[in-house]
Amino acid sequence: MAEAERIIGTPEVGDDSQPESAEPRGHRRIVALLVVATLAYVLDLGSKLLVVAKLEHQPPIEIIGDLLKFEAVRNPGAAFGFGEAFTIIFTCIAASVIVVIVRLARKLYSLPWAIALGLLLGGALGNLTDRIFRSPGVFRGAVVDFIAPAHFAVFNLADSAIVCGGILIVLLSFRGLDPDGTVHKD
Repeated sequence: MAEAERIIGTPEVGDDSQPESAEPRGHRRIVALLVVATLAYVLDLGSKLLVVAKLEHQPPIEIIGDLLKFEAVRNPGAAFGFGEAFTIIFTCIAASVIVVIVRLARKLYSLPWAIALGLLLGGALGNLTDRIFRSPGVFRGAVVDFIAPAHFAVFNLADSAIVCGGILIVLLSFRGLDPDGTVHKD
């Protein structure tokens, strides 16, 4: 019976024939996801704390003339200020994205996917933190935006992480790379 299990691929207790890299490889991908998410979250949170402390109720700071400014804006809606009446829905969407990423992480064996999902997770956590802890209240809080390019919406580092993660996911999908590390050609 033990030989049949070994042929099928079911390891025996104490069986050292399994490749050592199987578990650590997946573990490293989860660690990469968590490192990227933490970095994105900490940078976003730190930048928002700095903006609220130093830039809110102050004139915008010109970074590159009129092309790029730092300007503190409270955004209760989604991108471009749309949907101000749906702040609770955006909060639920962010929380759902976080749950999906955490569940998907268990099957994660691709470093590019770990980076992409880490960016999404960090960005979603950054904006969710604002929605929960900023005024006017829990689940209705306005997100702090401050990066103001000319002729474009004001955004923050969490938004940037979400967009970069989303673009990376699209590119990975077009290349046929799945989160579990398999590659498929259509």
